[in-house]
Amino acid sequence: VSDLRPSALPGSLDVSRSMFDLRSPPHRFMKRYDSVSSVPSSTSSRKDSQGSNRSLDNITLSGDERDFGRLNVKLCYVSSVEQIWITVLRCKDLSWPSSCGENPHICVKGILTLPKPVHFKSSAKEGCSDIEFMETFVFAIKLQSLQAVRLVFKIQTQTPRKKTIGECSLALRELSSQESSHWLDISPPSK
Repeated sequence: VSDLRPSALPGSLDVSRSMFDLRSPPHRFMKRYDSVSSVPSSTSSRKDSQGSNRSLDNITLSGDERDFGRLNVKLCYVSSVEQIWITVLRCKDLSWPSSCGENPHICVKGILTLPKPVHFKSSAKEGCSDIEFMETFVFAIKLQSLQAVRLVFKIQTQTPRKKTIGECSLALRELSSQESSHWLDISPPSK
């Protein structure tokens, strides 16, 4: 685990330092759009089965329809040293069950689903809707082994007790030395 703020990637990657200045979020000016109409979701509406308009903000979601938040990660494969770099950046719009308390401590557990799985875990942060982790994990694994597996993330509470509150995953078929950023939708944990 390393803190990206004072350091940079190894010399084999020619990456500008500003790419890793993680303190100013690049998304602060972005608006979230409704996938159907490309209208900002706060003002969009849909017709129900009777044909009347209802604001999306007034529709109560239940069960699997509820938005559990999103996880932002960056991936890079340094082929010269056969290393995968996994950076857990942040959880955004995170929600958790009321049984976990108002501000549980939350961490992100990662699993590379190799025949012998590789596990790693971020430090625990106090729960809020937007949590910054900014932690990088580096593993020496051959690219051919990685391209057939998934990278699974489990969002877990540490207090009051350990519990998985959501998960997401990503296929590693297209790993490259070009760093890629991914926003993953967090789903309810599988049974």
